[in-house]
Amino acid sequence: MSGLLHGPTAEPAATPRRRVAVVGVALSDCGRVDGPTPYALHAQAARRALSDSGLDRRVIDGFASAGLGTLAPIEVAEYLGLRPAWVDSTSVGGATWEVMAAHAADAIAAGHANAVLLVYGSTARADIKARRRTSNLSFGARGPLQFEVPYGHTLISKYAMAARRHMHEYGTTLEQLAEVAVQTRANAAANPDAMFRDPLTVAEVLSGEMIADPFTKLHCCIRSDGGCAVLLAAEDYVPDTIKAPVWILGAGTSVSHTAMSQWEDFTVSPAAVSGRLAFERAGLTPADVDLAEIYDAFTYMTLVTLEDLGFCGKGEGGAFVEKGRLLRGGELPVNTDGGGLSACHPGMRGLFLLVEAVRQLRGEAGPNRQVTRPDGHLPEVALASGTGGWFCSSGTVILGRG
Repeated sequence: MSGLLHGPTAEPAATPRRRVAVVGVALSDCGRVDGPTPYALHAQAARRALSDSGLDRRVIDGFASAGLGTLAPIEVAEYLGLRPAWVDSTSVGGATWEVMAAHAADAIAAGHANAVLLVYGSTARADIKARRRTSNLSFGARGPLQFEVPYGHTLISKYAMAARRHMHEYGTTLEQLAEVAVQTRANAAANPDAMFRDPLTVAEVLSGEMIADPFTKLHCCIRSDGGCAVLLAAEDYVPDTIKAPVWILGAGTSVSHTAMSQWEDFTVSPAAVSGRLAFERAGLTPADVDLAEIYDAFTYMTLVTLEDLGFCGKGEGGAFVEKGRLLRGGELPVNTDGGGLSACHPGMRGLFLLVEAVRQLRGEAGPNRQVTRPDGHLPEVALASGTGGWFCSSGTVILGRG
């Protein structure tokens, strides 16, 4: 009774939040993969990531997946023989995996899960080749989309319209957008897993087949097969892993719009919010980042995301991407595996960004494509930023070795 009258005598002790590390990453077979099903690619990537961690599969009590099955992630978990007590099926397009990683890190930090497996697999290219499906131009025509789809406003055209607005407002040129594709292909050249590795020139990008003005074919991501997996675990499990941990330092998420009429500014992506939150939570700034893995379904996506994350000022993205700044040895190495423009893009590529960031921080990229700091040491901080829909969603994750 005295407690009710006078209140508690002391504040309850706060539960300490655990640090969260990425302890395992892997790719499935990628590129042109005609035989396996998407489920098989999920399983292949999951097994490889678990092996990469050195942990026993019994530690996995959390699971996150999207894009496959009627009851994702339940069907995929069943296929993998898992019975997780924590699940996430968030689906926000290409940003899905950064958003899921943020959710998983929070759950692990709070003690709601100990080890969470994120896994993805798709046979998008093989399915079209085998005529099991057709190429999709839009996400459907229900809800707010009903006011745009009948007029031919496709996914690609929405990005193209946004790019044109940036060009109009800030003087960004087609040559500057093409530089993104050229430098990304140069990064892919040293990656044996990349689907396209032959050098590109700005002239070749500009003279390609027009897809949606101003985007020619080489301004657009490739279509591939493939999968990957990332295993996150609480700091308690790190001593049992076989490789050095890569820590989740901070993460942020954001959504913007569905209808283009509700997008206030075509030159600003939701990464402007997710990036700010991630940096604040990590206690870092863009100047601390050694490399960035950025969703690149189209060249404009890379350029505007660099602006919104704070690597350059608004409207300065065109100038920033010139002079080789995005190359492995450049001022800010971006999409060091070749990105969605050259390496692989099976559908929702966000998880691949995390895999590449972790491998670079571990020093596992290989002698021909490993990023190093100006002093010759391995990178300390990497950023992965995913974008979904037509700049509808964003998730940004900052990772570090320390």
